[in-house]
Amino acid sequence: MTIRVTARIAIDEAELTEDFLRASGPGGQNVNKLETAVQLRFDAMASVNLPTALKERLVALAGRRITKDGVLVITAQRHRTRERNREDALERLVALLREAATPPPPPRRATKPSRAAKARRVDEKTRRGTTKRLRSTRPDE
Repeated sequence: MTIRVTARIAIDEAELTEDFLRASGPGGQNVNKLETAVQLRFDAMASVNLPTALKERLVALAGRRITKDGVLVITAQRHRTRERNREDALERLVALLREAATPPPPPRRATKPSRAAKARRVDEKTRRGTTKRLRSTRPDE
């Protein structure tokens, strides 16, 4: 089964591995008995379905969640059930891949203020200075 990331990009479910572990935090007796937390692993660098540019952006976005070998590790333990944690981990993976798939914005081109904008700025400064000067002087009585 394939997982749709974007219209052009899809990953195969066989590329994902899931490990189940005990969730940390409160949860009563079940926290010590049940393995509801999910650790989703996706070997992004070995995936043939991802373009090279997307892989580079993914490494930059993932930060600590990606290993030196290029394996993306997502741990989900927000929910009480294993199924919901699996869905959450998959949603987070797809969201991260979609964010990496969006191209970066074009670089900003430096511009200078126009002559009219400079003139407006100077005029406003002069007007403001005049107002302040009139406030500070006391009329002769």
